[in-house]
Amino acid sequence: MKNILITGGAGFIGSNLTIKLVEKGYNITILDNLSEQIHGKNKNSALFNSVKNLATFILGDVCNKSDWEKALIGQDAVVHLAAETGTGQSMYEITRYNEVNIIGTSHFLNILANDKHTIKKIIIASSRSIYGEGKYNCKNDGHIYPLDREEKDLLQGKFEPKCPVCQGTLELKPTDELSEIHPSSIYGITKHQQEQMILLMSKVLNIPAVALRYQNVYGPGQSLTNPYTGILSIFSTRLLNGNDIDIYEDGNESRDFVFIDDVVNATIMALENQKSNNKIFNVGSGFATSVNEVARILHNLYKSNGNITISGKFRLGDIRHNYADLTKITDTLGFSPEVDFKTGIARFVKWVKTQEIQEDKYDYSINELKNKGLIK
Repeated sequence: MKNILITGGAGFIGSNLTIKLVEKGYNITILDNLSEQIHGKNKNSALFNSVKNLATFILGDVCNKSDWEKALIGQDAVVHLAAETGTGQSMYEITRYNEVNIIGTSHFLNILANDKHTIKKIIIASSRSIYGEGKYNCKNDGHIYPLDREEKDLLQGKFEPKCPVCQGTLELKPTDELSEIHPSSIYGITKHQQEQMILLMSKVLNIPAVALRYQNVYGPGQSLTNPYTGILSIFSTRLLNGNDIDIYEDGNESRDFVFIDDVVNATIMALENQKSNNKIFNVGSGFATSVNEVARILHNLYKSNGNITISGKFRLGDIRHNYADLTKITDTLGFSPEVDFKTGIARFVKWVKTQEIQEDKYDYSINELKNKGLIK
């Protein structure tokens, strides 16, 4: 396989993947609509500029079947990254998320099912959001996958999920690929459907496919202008604009932050290694990091004068904890993340300091969520 199509290839993950694959001798074609939310109004972002001369670039949309048809000519494999992302925004832009993530993917599969093509492998970028809450253990009832937290508990500052059987305290565990699927956002639902559609049709069509459930990907190059995804970017933009950071809940909620280089390496392993065929893998760091710790580290690294406040506010549909169990991808593909969070966030901040300070659009995005009744 030498000819690879990357949908969303001018985005954060896609551009880094493109650069690495070109270095390895692959011929890359990118299909990307250069979304304003990521690339700005002039569609001349640093992400796009980093790859436009390295790959064959097609300005197109996965919602347009003819763009798919053009992009798929002569390709050996597809890494399908193009998607609308952001859990909060998905809760009121439902049509757009379904059109891009589900209908866009259906155009791709429809071509594979009905037309001549040369595709020999598919990688689908899935998401940890399909799990919803992570895996827990109850001393009375064993492994537990909690239900959505109730608003009445959140209003009282009771943020930790409870055992749905005995209402007891839960111990957080790493989430493995056999964990219960319980997405708590439209985004999570669409990513799960993407994954199911591709894994099902790949078996029917005898085309190997791999689903990679990425955790919270970060690193140099990620968008500093998009206020809907990525607390590292959001917090950085606020601190550099001299604004305060308002932490929701009590700040002890945690996520698995995985460095972009590790994500690219895992994706290439999945692409190149036949042992990955028709399997699902978590891609993360394997560690949980609290929002409080993220804010503290960024505040120190930027030497910011902004304040960090813990408001107790919450967003409906947010989960409390989730971090990846990497046993399967380590045992099958030999993947092991190389960049720990302390090292990765230092690299991220070093890069941010070289960028122009971006307009802080956080308040605008929060007002949107408040107007939709999603923030309490």
